[in-house]
Amino acid sequence: MLFEQINPHYCRTYLVGNEGDERVVLVDPSLEHLNYYLGLLKERGLKLTHVLDTHTHADHISAGAALKEATGCEYVMHEDAPAQCVTIRVKDGDILVMNGIGFRFMHTPGHTKDSVSVILKDIILTGDFLFLDDAGGGRDDLPGGDVTEHWESLKKLEDLPDSLVVYPAHEYEDRKPSTLGKQRKSNPHLQKRTRKEFAEYIGSVGMGPAEWMKDVLKANYSCATDPSAAYIPEDTKACQVVRTVDESVHSIKVRYSGADEVNSLLSEKPDEVVLLDVREKYELTDMLGHIKGIVHIPIGTLEKRLAELEQYRDKTIVVICRSGVRAATGAQILTKAGFGKVLVLEGGMIAWKKGNFPVE
Repeated sequence: MLFEQINPHYCRTYLVGNEGDERVVLVDPSLEHLNYYLGLLKERGLKLTHVLDTHTHADHISAGAALKEATGCEYVMHEDAPAQCVTIRVKDGDILVMNGIGFRFMHTPGHTKDSVSVILKDIILTGDFLFLDDAGGGRDDLPGGDVTEHWESLKKLEDLPDSLVVYPAHEYEDRKPSTLGKQRKSNPHLQKRTRKEFAEYIGSVGMGPAEWMKDVLKANYSCATDPSAAYIPEDTKACQVVRTVDESVHSIKVRYSGADEVNSLLSEKPDEVVLLDVREKYELTDMLGHIKGIVHIPIGTLEKRLAELEQYRDKTIVVICRSGVRAATGAQILTKAGFGKVLVLEGGMIAWKKGNFPVE
């Protein structure tokens, strides 16, 4: 089998085929390299039959639509992929034979709803579902991301052999592909955790700015073929999570308050309550919105910015996030730092919105 990584930087694009056969498949191609791919195919006398995206990308525009338009190839994605230009849709357990090679698909949502991992011979292509070593896996805070689904997807790997070699869709630090057995020892995403423990672990990592990524998603939803369809910063590690919080804080117990109780506190003692929202900036203006008057400090920077909260040390601080996971970590950080009156909005903004309480 012919298998090559052909992209020049952190986005990984794989060329798959058989020695002596002109037909090939490209996996996770990036639109910015479209001319390079077309030139490579022409130079080697190769015929592109299929392009495969492991998921809807948020950090670059896929070349899938453009390659389909330029070569007439098939475009393969999971059945939940929103892009309408996809021509072959796969589901969990499907085996699609392309040019004599069997591609076995595993639905591995978490980073996105449509994420798939692909097994071919002794290789597993994990997309952004699983990275290498200390890089962990792709972030779960973008549209369609879900921490619980990511945990459930990781459980699917348990029956796979140690000998499979992991090839992700990104590599930011020149880590080398290695076996799933090695990753089980070196990758923090693959450590044994309960669902709750995994959520706490994800809650203690920083995600970084992502406002621009929503425009990239929209470009991929619409099958964009123009590289200028969305602004993309250069040299960003946008899809990788970064450990930012000391895990020792997770042993600290915190108190929860329901949306009704928090709303009552705000009505009865508005001057004695501070609302600390620890979500990312772009989340404040998504469909859940935010509560009026919040103090905003993303969870990934909270430990370094505690001085900004000193003026509120004698007040009740209610920590808020989307569902309560990151807020619990935030409350643990504040409690460890000596803040005495700290509460977590139970169920986060999801519960607040469900209770029909006011948002901006």
